[in-house]
Amino acid sequence: MPVSLVLTADTHVPKRSRDLPGPLWQAIEAADLVVHAGDWVDVALLDRIEHRSRRLLAVYGNNDHGELRTRLPEVARAEVEGVRLAVVHETGDAKGREARCAARFPDTDVLVFGHSHIPWDTTAPGGLRLLNPGSPTDRRRQPHGTFLTAVADGGVLRDVVLHPVPR
Repeated sequence: MPVSLVLTADTHVPKRSRDLPGPLWQAIEAADLVVHAGDWVDVALLDRIEHRSRRLLAVYGNNDHGELRTRLPEVARAEVEGVRLAVVHETGDAKGREARCAARFPDTDVLVFGHSHIPWDTTAPGGLRLLNPGSPTDRRRQPHGTFLTAVADGGVLRDVVLHPVPR
Protein backbone atom coordinates (compact mmCIF):
# COMPACT_ATOMS: atom_id res chain seq x y z
CA MET A 1 0.00 0.00 0.00
CA PRO A 2 1.63 3.31 -1.03
CA VAL A 3 2.40 5.75 1.80
CA SER A 4 2.35 9.49 1.11
CA LEU A 5 5.02 11.60 2.84
CA VAL A 6 5.62 15.27 3.52
CA LEU A 7 9.21 16.26 4.26
CA THR A 8 10.00 19.53 5.99
CA ALA A 9 12.70 21.09 8.14
CA ASP A 10 13.88 24.40 9.54
CA THR A 11 10.40 25.71 10.22
CA HIS A 12 11.66 28.13 12.92
CA VAL A 13 8.14 28.99 14.09
CA PRO A 14 7.53 31.57 15.57
CA LYS A 15 10.99 33.15 15.05
CA ARG A 16 11.00 33.28 11.21
CA SER A 17 7.25 33.07 10.66
CA ARG A 18 4.19 33.14 12.89
CA ASP A 19 2.90 29.91 11.37
CA LEU A 20 3.53 27.37 8.64
CA PRO A 21 2.30 28.32 5.17
CA GLY A 22 -1.20 27.10 4.25
CA PRO A 23 -0.02 24.75 1.47
CA LEU A 24 2.28 22.96 3.92
CA TRP A 25 -0.53 22.56 6.50
CA GLN A 26 -2.73 21.12 3.74
CA ALA A 27 0.00 18.66 2.77
CA ILE A 28 0.58 17.70 6.42
CA GLU A 29 -3.10 16.93 6.94
CA ALA A 30 -3.29 14.87 3.72
CA ALA A 31 -0.09 12.83 4.21
CA ASP A 32 0.23 9.41 5.80
CA LEU A 33 3.61 10.39 7.30
CA VAL A 34 5.19 13.74 8.11
CA VAL A 35 8.99 13.85 8.36
CA HIS A 36 10.52 16.89 10.11
CA ALA A 37 14.30 17.27 10.14
CA GLY A 38 14.59 19.71 13.04
CA ASP A 39 14.80 23.36 13.99
CA TRP A 40 11.25 23.66 15.24
CA VAL A 41 12.27 26.37 17.79
CA ASP A 42 9.04 26.12 19.81
CA VAL A 43 7.39 22.99 21.22
CA ALA A 44 3.95 24.41 20.35
CA LEU A 45 4.55 23.64 16.66
CA LEU A 46 5.50 20.06 17.51
CA ASP A 47 2.23 19.71 19.43
CA ARG A 48 0.24 21.14 16.53
CA ILE A 49 1.85 18.92 13.90
CA GLU A 50 1.40 15.85 16.12
CA HIS A 51 -2.28 16.75 16.45
CA ARG A 52 -2.86 17.46 12.75
CA SER A 53 -0.82 14.63 11.22
CA ARG A 54 -1.52 10.91 11.02
CA ARG A 55 2.07 9.98 11.91
CA LEU A 56 5.24 11.98 12.61
CA LEU A 57 8.90 11.01 12.30
CA ALA A 58 11.02 13.87 13.63
CA VAL A 59 14.28 15.01 15.22
CA TYR A 60 15.53 18.07 17.03
CA GLY A 61 17.87 20.60 15.42
CA ASN A 62 20.62 22.89 16.65
CA ASN A 63 18.09 25.65 17.48
CA ASP A 64 15.87 23.30 19.52
CA HIS A 65 16.26 23.12 23.27
CA GLY A 66 14.42 22.12 26.42
CA GLU A 67 11.32 20.03 25.87
CA LEU A 68 12.04 19.61 22.15
CA ARG A 69 15.28 17.78 23.00
CA THR A 70 13.48 15.77 25.66
CA ARG A 71 10.72 14.63 23.29
CA LEU A 72 12.67 14.21 20.06
CA PRO A 73 15.80 12.19 19.20
CA GLU A 74 18.91 13.41 17.38
CA VAL A 75 18.42 10.66 14.78
CA ALA A 76 15.11 8.97 13.92
CA ARG A 77 14.58 5.86 11.82
CA ALA A 78 11.61 4.03 10.34
CA GLU A 79 10.89 1.53 7.62
CA VAL A 80 8.02 2.73 5.47
CA GLU A 81 6.67 0.41 2.77
CA GLY A 82 10.09 -1.22 2.52
CA VAL A 83 11.99 2.10 2.38
CA ARG A 84 14.50 2.47 5.22
CA LEU A 85 14.35 6.13 6.28
CA ALA A 86 16.67 8.02 8.60
CA VAL A 87 16.26 11.63 9.71
CA VAL A 88 18.94 13.93 11.15
CA HIS A 89 19.25 17.70 11.29
CA GLU A 90 22.89 18.33 10.39
CA THR A 91 25.13 16.49 7.92
CA GLY A 92 28.08 18.90 7.76
CA ASP A 93 29.56 20.61 4.73
CA ALA A 94 28.13 19.97 1.27
CA LYS A 95 31.58 18.84 0.07
CA GLY A 96 31.86 15.12 0.72
CA ARG A 97 28.31 14.88 2.10
CA GLU A 98 27.29 11.80 0.10
CA ALA A 99 30.29 9.67 1.15
CA ARG A 100 30.15 10.87 4.77
CA CYS A 101 26.43 10.13 5.10
CA ALA A 102 26.69 6.76 3.32
CA ALA A 103 29.33 5.74 5.88
CA ARG A 104 27.25 7.03 8.83
CA PHE A 105 23.94 5.52 7.62
CA PRO A 106 24.90 2.23 5.94
CA ASP A 107 21.52 0.49 6.42
CA THR A 108 19.47 3.38 5.08
CA ASP A 109 17.80 3.96 1.71
CA VAL A 110 16.80 7.62 2.22
CA LEU A 111 18.33 10.20 4.57
CA VAL A 112 16.26 13.32 5.24
CA PHE A 113 18.20 16.26 6.68
CA GLY A 114 17.93 20.00 7.21
CA HIS A 115 20.07 22.82 8.64
CA SER A 116 21.12 24.60 5.41
CA HIS A 117 17.59 25.72 4.41
CA ILE A 118 18.67 24.81 0.86
CA PRO A 119 16.90 21.99 -1.02
CA TRP A 120 19.10 19.00 -1.84
CA ASP A 121 18.43 15.77 -3.74
CA THR A 122 21.41 13.54 -4.54
CA THR A 123 22.26 9.87 -4.45
CA ALA A 124 25.51 8.60 -2.97
CA PRO A 125 27.52 5.81 -4.57
CA GLY A 126 25.93 2.70 -3.13
CA GLY A 127 22.43 4.11 -3.46
CA LEU A 128 21.74 6.26 -0.36
CA ARG A 129 19.41 9.09 -1.40
CA LEU A 130 19.91 12.36 0.47
CA LEU A 131 16.98 14.78 0.66
CA ASN A 132 16.82 18.23 2.21
CA PRO A 133 13.38 19.84 1.84
CA GLY A 134 14.75 23.35 2.42
CA SER A 135 12.73 25.62 4.70
CA PRO A 136 9.12 26.69 4.25
CA THR A 137 9.62 29.84 6.34
CA ASP A 138 13.24 31.00 5.88
CA ARG A 139 14.29 30.74 2.24
CA ARG A 140 17.95 31.66 2.84
CA ARG A 141 19.43 32.55 -0.60
CA GLN A 142 16.59 30.72 -2.36
CA PRO A 143 13.85 32.33 -4.48
CA HIS A 144 11.13 30.95 -2.16
CA GLY A 145 10.51 28.65 0.78
CA THR A 146 10.10 24.94 0.05
CA PHE A 147 9.00 21.51 1.27
CA LEU A 148 8.96 18.06 -0.34
CA THR A 149 6.33 15.41 -0.92
CA ALA A 150 6.98 11.80 -1.93
CA VAL A 151 5.47 8.32 -1.99
CA ALA A 152 6.99 5.18 -0.44
CA ASP A 153 5.81 2.12 -2.32
CA GLY A 154 7.22 -1.37 -2.62
CA GLY A 155 10.67 -0.48 -1.30
CA VAL A 156 11.03 2.58 -3.53
CA LEU A 157 10.69 6.29 -2.81
CA ARG A 158 8.99 7.79 -5.86
CA ASP A 159 7.21 10.93 -6.98
CA VAL A 160 9.58 13.22 -5.04
CA VAL A 161 8.34 16.77 -5.67
CA LEU A 162 9.82 20.05 -4.40
CA HIS A 163 7.01 22.47 -3.61
CA PRO A 164 7.67 26.21 -3.64
CA VAL A 165 5.92 28.18 -0.93
CA PRO A 166 4.54 31.55 -2.05
CA ARG A 167 5.80 34.54 -0.08
